[in-house]
Amino acid sequence: MAARCLTALIGGYAAAAGVATLSARLLPIARAEATGWAMILSFLLYAVIGLWCFHEARLWRVAAIVWGMALLSIGAAVLLGVRP
Repeated sequence: MAARCLTALIGGYAAAAGVATLSARLLPIARAEATGWAMILSFLLYAVIGLWCFHEARLWRVAAIVWGMALLSIGAAVLLGVRP
């Protein structure tokens, strides 16, 4: 249960932050608007990830998807760099 809570709280936050950063970088609108929309959607994503972590029966699947989404989105955002 501790691993599931850790994955839901910290992994969910990392995944939501990574997806928000990546989507703010990729949205084809002004920087401020892209950041605003990405932050709004990140709150919804964090709630969905947290609820799903406790709904899914298999811990390995939860950990693989949540931590994988966090690593991939943060890695892609780092590779893309700062928006011109």
